[in-house]
Amino acid sequence: MCKKVFIAATGMNSGKTTISVSLMHLARKKYGRVGFIKAIGPKCQLFNDITVDMDAALMARIFGLEGDINHMSPVVLERGSTKRFIDGEIPTLWPAERITEAVRELERKNDYLIIEGSGHGGVGSVIGMNNAKVAKLVDAPAIMVSGGGIGNVIDSVQLNLPLYRMEGADLRMLLVNKLIPEKRETSLSYLQRAFTPHGINVVGAFDWSPILANPTLNNIARLLAHPLRGDQSQGTRIIHHIQLGAASSQKVIDGLAESTMLLVTSSRDELLVTLSSLYNIPAYREKIAGLVVPGHAPVSAITQKILDDSSIPYIRIHETTADIFSAMKYHVSKISAEDAEKIDLVKAQAEKVLDFDELDRMLS
Repeated sequence: MCKKVFIAATGMNSGKTTISVSLMHLARKKYGRVGFIKAIGPKCQLFNDITVDMDAALMARIFGLEGDINHMSPVVLERGSTKRFIDGEIPTLWPAERITEAVRELERKNDYLIIEGSGHGGVGSVIGMNNAKVAKLVDAPAIMVSGGGIGNVIDSVQLNLPLYRMEGADLRMLLVNKLIPEKRETSLSYLQRAFTPHGINVVGAFDWSPILANPTLNNIARLLAHPLRGDQSQGTRIIHHIQLGAASSQKVIDGLAESTMLLVTSSRDELLVTLSSLYNIPAYREKIAGLVVPGHAPVSAITQKILDDSSIPYIRIHETTADIFSAMKYHVSKISAEDAEKIDLVKAQAEKVLDFDELDRMLS
């Protein structure tokens, strides 16, 4: 008989995908066949000519589940789907039927099945199938993933809990992510006291980590929808700092921190040349991750040649510096299948911070 678990969340950016990757990795060490399904997919992409949710595609690539992709993303909310549902073009029972059929097929093929929700509990309500209803429909005990803290965690869980209770879903556990290391034990102690009356076990997951939280060069290229040029092998390098190259060249260089992505407008020839030259000095390569070169003015021919010859990774984009800086500063990095360093770190950390046997026992 296939064991199942539903991965819920208090909201976006709680680390739900990181937990799903972790549980997939750990479950595969204990169970022979482990499957994954993203029941409702609000963010879609093409995968082998099939429109699927991005998280389903991610898990298929990481864990070699491409053969099951037809069932891993049964309901995808493409552009216009919600209006079509309200207009009656999509039958009312269609989402539940699709999810039930896909889960049944994956149960048949696997010993353990991870069913991932989407955002907070109410996501999917527009098609009559929110996360709480999905958890109940597939008859899987639910784990809710939250960010760190105490008060904000309690508030966000309490916003979601009534919906799960109303739908009769079996919410058993809270996994707390992004904990501040020095406050970890205190936070978990208070949270356990807060949720014991609700019959919810509180388990600590990942501490906050800049390596997991920060984007790679490839992430930024996807965010800006422009290609990464220069040394392509550096695409998975993690950016720890974003710096605006607005001061004098000397001040910009003096202010470099570890693995910095610099925004240098296309008219700053002297700074572009200086950074390109420094990039090939080992001490500075540790600090210079790459460049974003915004601006409508063309880069001069000689500067462009120096830029290309240096192999420094860079993205050339014609939007204004202010717009690009804001987009990068407030971007929340998501794990992609190409982020090998992050994925390996997640797997290694999962083995240290999550006792899968104990989690499995709590959910049995």
